Amino acid sequence: MPAASGKVRIRNKPPAAGRSDICYILARDALLPWRTVQGNVEYGLELSGVGRDERARRALAYVEKVGLESYRDFYPSKLSQGMRQRVSLARAFAVGRKVYLMDEPFSALDSQTKLLLHDQLLSLWENSRTTVVFVTHDLGEAITLADRVIVMAKNGTGVADEIRVDLPRPRSAEELQADTRYHGLYRQAWTSLKASTA
Repeated sequence: MPAASGKVRIRNKPPAAGRSDICYILARDALLPWRTVQGNVEYGLELSGVGRDERARRALAYVEKVGLESYRDFYPSKLSQGMRQRVSLARAFAVGRKVYLMDEPFSALDSQTKLLLHDQLLSLWENSRTTVVFVTHDLGEAITLADRVIVMAKNGTGVADEIRVDLPRPRSAEELQADTRYHGLYRQAWTSLKASTA
């Protein structure tokens, strides 16, 4: 099979390190242990040059959006892994970027916590309508969050399938578990994944 070729452009520009319109969210929360929840959410705003009063106001709004207002003065060592990832989401969305690149941010979480974080991310996305590129090995997670799922072929040899997710929004991760359309899309993705690794 001949090698695939093409070009990648992000917002009509080639990829480049350190772009100010892109935010990265990694598998590890990367919180600063010496800063509180509020301080960690303020950090991205501080780096973006937002003034003290405005960044405190905006950070608190996002701390509240992820349901951590009672923990705003806690340090990361006192938080569960799910709570730490909620802080990470709040910090990222508070800066208001155009594109979010997420590399398996919920992979270390248990199933119940992961569903709660799916709803948290869906809510943040609904309010921002930014572009999110979400990398995951979890088919259910991909279908719950995405409008479009790209199934990669084995060994990075290209795209095995592209699945349009036509489930209505707003979505609830919990409610999707009982939706037959969700399960049909899951089977389609699983079939594509199996075929790509055969």
